[in-house]
Amino acid sequence: MRYWPTILLLVILAGLGGYLYWVELPAKQTEEKQAVAQQALLSFPESEINGLSVTTPQGTVEMKRNDTGRWTITAPLQTEADAREVQAMIRALVTGKIIRTIEEKPGTLTPFGLEQPVTTITVTAGPQQETLAIGDNGPLSSTLYVLRQSSHSVVLTDLTTKNFVNKTLLTFRRKDLLHFVQAELERVRLTYPTTEIVLYNLSKDKPKPNWKIRYPIEAEADHIEVRSLLFKLEDLKALGMVDPGPERDAIAKTLTTPQLKIALHTADGDQTVKLYQPDPDSGEAFAETSPEAPLYRINPMVIKDLARDLFALQDKRLLGVAPDDIAMLSVKTRDKHYVLINENGDWVLEDQPTAKVNQEAANLLVSRVANLPAEERVIKQAGPLAPYGLVAPTAEFVATGRNGKVAGRLTLGNQVNNLVYATGERLQGVFQVRPDLLTQIPAPHELLAAKTETGTSS
Repeated sequence: MRYWPTILLLVILAGLGGYLYWVELPAKQTEEKQAVAQQALLSFPESEINGLSVTTPQGTVEMKRNDTGRWTITAPLQTEADAREVQAMIRALVTGKIIRTIEEKPGTLTPFGLEQPVTTITVTAGPQQETLAIGDNGPLSSTLYVLRQSSHSVVLTDLTTKNFVNKTLLTFRRKDLLHFVQAELERVRLTYPTTEIVLYNLSKDKPKPNWKIRYPIEAEADHIEVRSLLFKLEDLKALGMVDPGPERDAIAKTLTTPQLKIALHTADGDQTVKLYQPDPDSGEAFAETSPEAPLYRINPMVIKDLARDLFALQDKRLLGVAPDDIAMLSVKTRDKHYVLINENGDWVLEDQPTAKVNQEAANLLVSRVANLPAEERVIKQAGPLAPYGLVAPTAEFVATGRNGKVAGRLTLGNQVNNLVYATGERLQGVFQVRPDLLTQIPAPHELLAAKTETGTSS
């Protein structure tokens, strides 16, 4: 048994080797894999990226970012780029991570869909450059195989197809036809074949816009309706483009009178777009910003969606005076009649000047009366009122201004199909309004009782 020390030493060495092979080596490989997993696709920050080239089977689109940060397409033509599309692709690349390296210097690229990649992207950041070829989906739909030129390796990434597949020249071209900031607009002109509407923003750098109609009448504008129109103008985008050339010239000959011409004026200048639908049966519609620019194919429904008549853009609150400008409000229904007077900011009842009125309830009533809008126009001009129950009205409100003169009037008549006929000081004609106000008019004692109950409960 004199060999037992040698045998014991061999056993120890074998155990140590097994530990290194089965424990230390896998742990080191795991650490290396984790390090790779944290590796970014791009080795330079987003702020330094100033060039992008995207190649697909349809061709190559080259883009540059100028000193002001604006992206432009430089090939196959010179034009403005869609900054959102460019930034979306760059952001996806910058935040993209390598899950693992599949193969260094691969012998074949076919298993990864990289023999003929769907997209090849070259990103430039000053003197630095990286080229990435996009292949097939990995084991999961939210992964992509990528051939990374700098490391000559196929890697599995956490990129997704939506940011890199089916990208064409149109994808990266600027498609919004108007570019503006709502607060900076000074004037909007809408020209139709038979009429024109001109809106002015009189806010003068105030936080809230103050839109007025200046033509064909002088009137307050419906701010919600104007804001809705401006949002739709911001969303006006091309579905396709016909660049200057024979095809554009041929189509331009068919565009005679625009269905709508939109002109926006700011301190920096004007923007104009004309919308045409030469043949309604064709399903085609076009927009033109200038004779030198492309013709833009648009959805025909856009023309209808942007159309506004004068009534739609007018302030449709019928009373004709703002709540803060009312000094006295006469309330008359078929079973009650009283007058609220504003004395130094507090409402009192004319026939009970010493009684305590619930100011919250009074302000709510005044606000409801002053802000009641017309929903539909029944007739434009004044005419017989008896058919609408407006000769002997269900309710009538008369507002007196701070100058002692009648400033507004609202009359409610018969109810038909969940709407009530109405006339008002602000708009000429007969309209229909929501009927809620008829059930929200308190009697004098209810105004006083509300105050008493509030005081008792407190």
